[in-house]
Amino acid sequence: MRGPPPPYILEDRTGSNTATDFDDLYDRIFFRIARVPDRTTTMIYSMNIRGSRHRDSLPFNQQPIAILDFAQDERLGNISYVQHPHNLTMPMHRYLRKTSLFGASLLRKFTASDGLEYKWGHRVIEGQEWSLHTLLSLTQAVSRPECTTMDNYLIAHFDLNPPNVRSYDPSVSGNYLTIYQHSFHLTLELVASLTIMRHIAQHNL
Repeated sequence: MRGPPPPYILEDRTGSNTATDFDDLYDRIFFRIARVPDRTTTMIYSMNIRGSRHRDSLPFNQQPIAILDFAQDERLGNISYVQHPHNLTMPMHRYLRKTSLFGASLLRKFTASDGLEYKWGHRVIEGQEWSLHTLLSLTQAVSRPECTTMDNYLIAHFDLNPPNVRSYDPSVSGNYLTIYQHSFHLTLELVASLTIMRHIAQHNL
């Protein structure tokens, strides 16, 4: 009998938040993240094949599926989902909100396209650089037995390659974003929101 599909394990090619690829180890989904030259705008593209020297040698003429337009001083700007029916654009500070008025900047929540609220946290779980949880209703929690508590359902996590461990491939960073099957439909939103969270941490916003 076939079991559930394995999670998306997106390999972070370079470790850079403005110039990398996120490629699933099972070749199911591929993203490119690239900063516009001489600007503070970061684009997210959906790609057809894994990041490689071969792919990089091909002409690149794709349109982004998400745009992260930061301010000139790298402060938070606007996020746009280009393929949204209404080309959704909103300020990042409204999209990724602190969990409380005086809460930590690296603990933020957002409402995804499925209507659920998700929360990113920095180093809230040992071994995970970033962890994403959601609050489930009782009905949802019962249907997902792997959920231990209704407010602690792990959706995804981003893990850094330990500094004392060599990557199996020297051309990649060894960092991974893991997304579990119930949230495959949110992959773009998770990649985009994680990119903003990493930007917040990098620039101490």
